[in-house]
Amino acid sequence: MTDRAFAVVRAGALTTVQDTGRRGHAHLGVPRSGALDPHASALVNRLVGNGADAAVLETTVDGCAVRPRCAVTVAVGGAPCAVTVDGRPAAWGAPVRVPAGAVLEVGAAVRGLRSYVAFGGGVAAEPVLGSRSTDLLSGLGPAPLAAGAVLPLGPRRPDAPGCDVVPWPAAPEELVLRVRPGPRDDWFTAASLRDFATRAYRVSPASNRIGLRTEGPPLERAVAGELPSEGMVLGAVQVPPDGRPVVFLADHPTTGGYPVVAVVRERDLAAAAQAVPGTPVRFIPVR
Repeated sequence: MTDRAFAVVRAGALTTVQDTGRRGHAHLGVPRSGALDPHASALVNRLVGNGADAAVLETTVDGCAVRPRCAVTVAVGGAPCAVTVDGRPAAWGAPVRVPAGAVLEVGAAVRGLRSYVAFGGGVAAEPVLGSRSTDLLSGLGPAPLAAGAVLPLGPRRPDAPGCDVVPWPAAPEELVLRVRPGPRDDWFTAASLRDFATRAYRVSPASNRIGLRTEGPPLERAVAGELPSEGMVLGAVQVPPDGRPVVFLADHPTTGGYPVVAVVRERDLAAAAQAVPGTPVRFIPVR
Protein backbone atom coordinates (compact mmCIF):
# COMPACT_ATOMS: atom_id res chain seq x y z
CA MET A 1 0.00 0.00 0.00
CA THR A 2 1.99 2.95 -1.29
CA ASP A 3 -0.68 5.20 -2.86
CA ARG A 4 -1.26 8.52 -1.12
CA ALA A 5 -4.77 8.09 0.21
CA PHE A 6 -6.64 6.94 3.29
CA ALA A 7 -9.71 4.77 3.81
CA VAL A 8 -12.44 5.63 6.30
CA VAL A 9 -12.87 2.91 8.94
CA ARG A 10 -15.31 4.80 11.18
CA ALA A 11 -16.94 8.02 10.02
CA GLY A 12 -18.23 9.24 13.39
CA ALA A 13 -21.32 11.37 13.94
CA LEU A 14 -20.24 13.97 11.37
CA THR A 15 -16.77 14.23 9.86
CA THR A 16 -16.22 16.59 6.96
CA VAL A 17 -13.34 17.89 4.86
CA GLN A 18 -12.64 21.58 5.57
CA ASP A 19 -10.10 24.20 4.56
CA THR A 20 -10.25 28.00 4.77
CA GLY A 21 -13.49 28.06 2.77
CA ARG A 22 -14.77 29.50 -0.49
CA ARG A 23 -14.96 33.25 -0.03
CA GLY A 24 -16.43 35.72 -2.48
CA HIS A 25 -19.38 33.71 -3.80
CA ALA A 26 -22.24 34.99 -1.64
CA HIS A 27 -23.73 36.73 -4.70
CA LEU A 28 -24.18 33.25 -6.16
CA GLY A 29 -25.87 31.98 -3.00
CA VAL A 30 -22.78 30.03 -1.92
CA PRO A 31 -21.78 30.24 1.76
CA ARG A 32 -18.17 30.64 2.84
CA SER A 33 -18.02 27.30 4.65
CA GLY A 34 -14.55 26.21 5.91
CA ALA A 35 -13.37 25.03 9.32
CA LEU A 36 -15.60 26.26 12.15
CA ASP A 37 -12.49 26.56 14.34
CA PRO A 38 -9.99 28.05 11.87
CA HIS A 39 -7.31 28.49 14.55
CA ALA A 40 -7.33 24.76 15.36
CA SER A 41 -7.27 23.88 11.66
CA ALA A 42 -4.28 26.16 11.05
CA LEU A 43 -2.42 24.77 14.07
CA VAL A 44 -2.73 21.10 13.08
CA ASN A 45 -1.61 22.01 9.57
CA ARG A 46 1.39 23.81 11.02
CA LEU A 47 2.32 20.72 13.05
CA VAL A 48 2.59 18.55 9.93
CA GLY A 49 4.29 21.17 7.76
CA ASN A 50 1.29 22.17 5.63
CA GLY A 51 0.18 25.65 4.72
CA ALA A 52 -2.72 27.00 6.77
CA ASP A 53 -5.10 26.53 3.82
CA ALA A 54 -4.54 22.76 3.42
CA ALA A 55 -7.68 20.65 3.80
CA VAL A 56 -8.16 18.76 7.08
CA LEU A 57 -10.83 16.56 8.64
CA GLU A 58 -13.26 18.20 11.07
CA THR A 59 -14.87 15.69 13.45
CA THR A 60 -17.93 16.27 15.61
CA VAL A 61 -18.35 14.88 19.14
CA ASP A 62 -17.14 11.29 18.69
CA GLY A 63 -14.15 11.49 16.34
CA CYS A 64 -13.42 9.06 13.51
CA ALA A 65 -10.99 6.33 12.42
CA VAL A 66 -8.99 6.16 9.18
CA ARG A 67 -6.43 3.82 7.64
CA PRO A 68 -3.73 5.58 5.56
CA ARG A 69 -2.49 3.59 2.56
CA CYS A 70 0.93 5.22 2.88
CA ALA A 71 3.12 6.27 5.79
CA VAL A 72 2.07 9.78 6.73
CA THR A 73 2.56 12.36 9.47
CA VAL A 74 -0.69 13.41 11.13
CA ALA A 75 -1.69 15.78 13.90
CA VAL A 76 -4.94 15.86 15.88
CA GLY A 77 -5.99 19.07 17.63
CA GLY A 78 -8.98 21.23 18.41
CA ALA A 79 -11.15 19.51 21.01
CA PRO A 80 -8.96 17.32 23.26
CA CYS A 81 -9.50 13.61 22.66
CA ALA A 82 -7.76 10.24 22.88
CA VAL A 83 -5.60 9.34 19.86
CA THR A 84 -4.38 5.83 19.08
CA VAL A 85 -2.46 4.17 16.25
CA ASP A 86 -3.37 0.47 15.90
CA GLY A 87 -4.69 0.61 19.46
CA ARG A 88 -1.56 2.13 20.98
CA PRO A 89 -1.82 5.59 22.60
CA ALA A 90 -0.44 8.43 20.51
CA ALA A 91 -0.01 12.15 21.14
CA TRP A 92 -2.80 14.71 20.82
CA GLY A 93 -1.65 18.16 19.71
CA ALA A 94 1.67 16.93 18.28
CA PRO A 95 2.88 15.33 15.04
CA VAL A 96 2.49 11.53 14.91
CA ARG A 97 3.93 9.20 12.27
CA VAL A 98 1.31 6.67 11.12
CA PRO A 99 2.62 3.65 9.15
CA ALA A 100 0.91 2.48 5.95
CA GLY A 101 -2.06 0.26 6.83
CA ALA A 102 -2.25 1.29 10.49
CA VAL A 103 -5.54 2.57 11.92
CA LEU A 104 -5.54 6.09 13.31
CA GLU A 105 -8.37 6.37 15.84
CA VAL A 106 -9.54 9.83 16.90
CA GLY A 107 -11.65 9.44 20.02
CA ALA A 108 -14.61 11.31 21.44
CA ALA A 109 -14.06 14.92 22.48
CA VAL A 110 -13.24 15.17 26.17
CA ARG A 111 -13.94 18.89 26.16
CA GLY A 112 -15.36 20.94 23.32
CA LEU A 113 -17.04 19.52 20.21
CA ARG A 114 -14.81 19.47 17.14
CA SER A 115 -11.40 17.90 16.63
CA TYR A 116 -9.22 18.48 13.56
CA VAL A 117 -7.01 15.96 11.79
CA ALA A 118 -4.23 17.16 9.47
CA PHE A 119 -2.23 14.90 7.15
CA GLY A 120 1.13 15.83 5.66
CA GLY A 121 0.20 17.01 2.16
CA GLY A 122 -3.41 17.72 3.09
CA VAL A 123 -6.64 16.01 2.05
CA ALA A 124 -6.66 16.32 -1.75
CA ALA A 125 -10.39 16.10 -2.43
CA GLU A 126 -11.49 17.75 -5.67
CA PRO A 127 -11.87 21.52 -5.14
CA VAL A 128 -15.17 23.23 -5.96
CA LEU A 129 -15.13 27.00 -6.51
CA GLY A 130 -11.58 27.08 -5.20
CA SER A 131 -12.19 25.16 -1.96
CA ARG A 132 -12.23 21.56 -0.76
CA SER A 133 -14.66 22.35 2.07
CA THR A 134 -17.82 20.33 2.64
CA ASP A 135 -20.80 22.69 2.73
CA LEU A 136 -23.76 21.08 4.51
CA LEU A 137 -26.24 23.72 3.35
CA SER A 138 -25.53 23.82 -0.39
CA GLY A 139 -24.08 20.32 -0.76
CA LEU A 140 -20.92 21.62 -2.44
CA GLY A 141 -17.61 19.88 -1.83
CA PRO A 142 -16.94 16.29 -0.80
CA ALA A 143 -19.69 14.38 0.98
CA PRO A 144 -19.38 13.90 4.74
CA LEU A 145 -17.19 10.89 5.47
CA ALA A 146 -18.76 7.44 5.26
CA ALA A 147 -17.25 4.09 6.23
CA GLY A 148 -15.37 2.58 3.30
CA ALA A 149 -14.80 5.88 1.48
CA VAL A 150 -11.28 6.55 0.18
CA LEU A 151 -9.91 10.11 0.07
CA PRO A 152 -6.67 11.15 -1.65
CA LEU A 153 -3.76 12.87 0.05
CA GLY A 154 -1.67 15.58 -1.55
CA PRO A 155 2.13 15.37 -1.97
CA ARG A 156 4.21 16.55 0.97
CA ARG A 157 7.41 18.44 0.26
CA PRO A 158 10.45 16.68 1.76
CA ASP A 159 11.64 20.02 3.15
CA ALA A 160 8.24 21.07 4.52
CA PRO A 161 8.69 22.94 7.80
CA GLY A 162 6.91 21.63 10.88
CA CYS A 163 6.98 22.13 14.61
CA ASP A 164 6.71 20.01 17.75
CA VAL A 165 4.48 22.13 19.99
CA VAL A 166 1.88 24.84 19.44
CA PRO A 167 -0.41 26.66 21.93
CA TRP A 168 -3.97 25.33 22.19
CA PRO A 169 -6.86 27.48 23.48
CA ALA A 170 -9.25 25.70 25.84
CA ALA A 171 -12.91 25.10 25.01
CA PRO A 172 -15.01 27.91 26.51
CA GLU A 173 -16.73 27.51 29.86
CA GLU A 174 -18.71 30.60 28.89
CA LEU A 175 -19.12 31.82 25.33
CA VAL A 176 -18.66 35.59 25.22
CA LEU A 177 -19.67 37.03 21.84
CA ARG A 178 -19.00 40.68 21.11
CA VAL A 179 -21.65 42.05 18.77
CA ARG A 180 -22.23 45.17 16.75
CA PRO A 181 -25.92 46.13 17.04
CA GLY A 182 -28.09 46.14 13.92
CA PRO A 183 -28.93 46.28 11.15
CA ARG A 184 -32.46 45.44 12.40
CA ASP A 185 -32.18 46.10 16.14
CA ASP A 186 -34.95 48.69 15.76
CA TRP A 187 -37.35 45.81 15.08
CA PHE A 188 -37.17 44.81 18.77
CA THR A 189 -38.47 46.39 21.94
CA ALA A 190 -36.14 48.29 24.26
CA ALA A 191 -36.76 45.69 26.99
CA SER A 192 -35.78 42.86 24.65
CA LEU A 193 -32.58 44.63 23.63
CA ARG A 194 -31.71 45.01 27.32
CA ASP A 195 -32.31 41.27 27.82
CA PHE A 196 -30.16 40.48 24.81
CA ALA A 197 -27.26 42.52 26.22
CA THR A 198 -27.56 41.52 29.88
CA ARG A 199 -29.23 38.12 30.24
CA ALA A 200 -27.48 34.75 29.89
CA TYR A 201 -28.40 32.40 27.07
CA ARG A 202 -27.31 28.77 26.58
CA VAL A 203 -26.09 26.83 23.56
CA SER A 204 -28.93 24.67 22.22
CA PRO A 205 -28.39 21.00 21.25
CA ALA A 206 -29.97 21.93 17.89
CA SER A 207 -26.85 23.88 16.89
CA ASN A 208 -24.80 22.80 13.87
CA ARG A 209 -22.37 24.15 11.26
CA ILE A 210 -25.10 26.38 9.86
CA GLY A 211 -25.96 28.18 13.08
CA LEU A 212 -25.47 28.21 16.82
CA ARG A 213 -28.96 28.16 18.28
CA THR A 214 -29.59 29.52 21.75
CA GLU A 215 -32.00 28.90 24.60
CA GLY A 216 -33.02 31.78 26.84
CA PRO A 217 -35.30 34.81 27.00
CA PRO A 218 -37.07 35.34 23.66
CA LEU A 219 -36.67 38.74 22.03
CA GLU A 220 -39.98 40.55 21.61
CA ARG A 221 -40.58 42.25 18.31
CA ALA A 222 -41.55 45.93 18.12
CA VAL A 223 -42.33 45.58 14.40
CA ALA A 224 -44.90 42.96 13.48
CA GLY A 225 -44.29 42.87 9.73
CA GLU A 226 -41.99 40.59 7.76
CA LEU A 227 -38.84 41.45 5.89
CA PRO A 228 -38.13 40.63 2.27
CA SER A 229 -35.09 38.37 2.02
CA GLU A 230 -31.84 40.27 2.44
CA GLY A 231 -28.16 39.39 2.54
CA MET A 232 -26.76 37.53 5.54
CA VAL A 233 -23.14 37.63 6.70
CA LEU A 234 -21.01 35.34 8.85
CA GLY A 235 -21.81 36.01 12.51
CA ALA A 236 -25.25 37.52 11.86
CA VAL A 237 -27.56 37.04 14.86
CA GLN A 238 -30.90 36.28 13.28
CA VAL A 239 -34.07 36.10 15.34
CA PRO A 240 -36.68 33.59 14.07
CA PRO A 241 -40.35 33.66 15.15
CA ASP A 242 -39.64 31.91 18.48
CA GLY A 243 -37.51 34.92 19.51
CA ARG A 244 -34.36 32.90 20.36
CA PRO A 245 -31.24 34.32 18.69
CA VAL A 246 -29.37 32.16 16.15
CA VAL A 247 -25.71 32.97 15.37
CA PHE A 248 -24.90 32.17 11.74
CA LEU A 249 -21.75 30.08 11.31
CA ALA A 250 -19.69 28.93 8.33
CA ASP A 251 -22.44 27.11 6.37
CA HIS A 252 -25.06 29.83 6.90
CA PRO A 253 -27.51 30.82 4.15
CA THR A 254 -26.52 33.90 2.19
CA THR A 255 -30.02 35.42 2.41
CA GLY A 256 -32.80 35.37 4.97
CA GLY A 257 -36.08 37.01 5.87
CA TYR A 258 -35.90 37.18 9.67
CA PRO A 259 -34.47 40.33 11.28
CA VAL A 260 -30.81 40.44 12.33
CA VAL A 261 -30.47 42.07 15.74
CA ALA A 262 -26.64 42.18 15.72
CA VAL A 263 -23.49 40.74 14.11
CA VAL A 264 -20.81 38.86 16.08
CA ARG A 265 -17.19 39.90 15.58
CA GLU A 266 -15.56 37.24 13.42
CA ARG A 267 -12.66 36.72 15.81
CA ASP A 268 -15.12 35.46 18.48
CA LEU A 269 -16.68 32.75 16.30
CA ALA A 270 -13.92 30.15 16.64
CA ALA A 271 -14.90 29.62 20.29
CA ALA A 272 -18.47 28.91 19.14
CA ALA A 273 -17.16 25.84 17.28
CA GLN A 274 -16.18 24.24 20.60
CA ALA A 275 -19.13 25.36 22.77
CA VAL A 276 -21.05 22.26 23.88
CA PRO A 277 -24.83 22.30 24.44
CA GLY A 278 -25.65 24.04 27.71
CA THR A 279 -22.64 26.38 27.58
CA PRO A 280 -23.66 29.86 28.84
CA VAL A 281 -23.67 32.52 26.11
CA ARG A 282 -23.39 36.27 26.66
CA PHE A 283 -23.81 38.88 23.95
CA ILE A 284 -21.73 42.01 24.59
CA PRO A 285 -22.62 45.04 22.44
CA VAL A 286 -19.61 47.00 21.14
CA ARG A 287 -19.27 49.86 18.70
